[in-house]
Amino acid sequence: MNLTEENHIKSMALIGLMSAVTCIIGPISITLPFTPVPLSLTNLALCLSVFVLGMKKGTLSYLIYLLLGLVGLPVFSYFTGGAGKLFGPTGGYLIGFIFMALIAGFFIDKWFDRWYMCLCGMILGAAVCNLFGSIWLAFQNHISLGAALLGGVVPFIPGDLAKFIIALLLGTTLRKAMRRAHLSIV
Repeated sequence: MNLTEENHIKSMALIGLMSAVTCIIGPISITLPFTPVPLSLTNLALCLSVFVLGMKKGTLSYLIYLLLGLVGLPVFSYFTGGAGKLFGPTGGYLIGFIFMALIAGFFIDKWFDRWYMCLCGMILGAAVCNLFGSIWLAFQNHISLGAALLGGVVPFIPGDLAKFIIALLLGTTLRKAMRRAHLSIV
């Protein structure tokens, strides 16, 4: 086996591993009584994926997770799956996470050595994700965009910031450890 084949196998294994991590922690959700949007750990898993894999492979890892959920595996919030989840009130967030992975991953790849830029990338990615999610939530629930933002974004800001800080600390440590162990694919 040559070095290129070894790196390809390593990449596939790590992409599969991070998809599995998202499948494991993504469904863990807490119901909030005032919104159909659950508090979940999907964005934490997504940010960890782009730290470990980089923008392209981290996004691919999320797309694999999304496809697994779309075919019915119970990997979405509350251990649900199927296309109905994508077309339900929170489907816009599931699509928005693709853009979050791309944006956060770009910032993390480009400015990995600057924690504040990585954090800015995660926040900007979340803003785009939340815009997609809120537009879809407003459409699905026949409410205004303002009401969707108040119910689907504002209550989650403190928790999202905490998850981004966890991802920043853990993701930075994981990426450095992988480089030392010569497992890095970024």
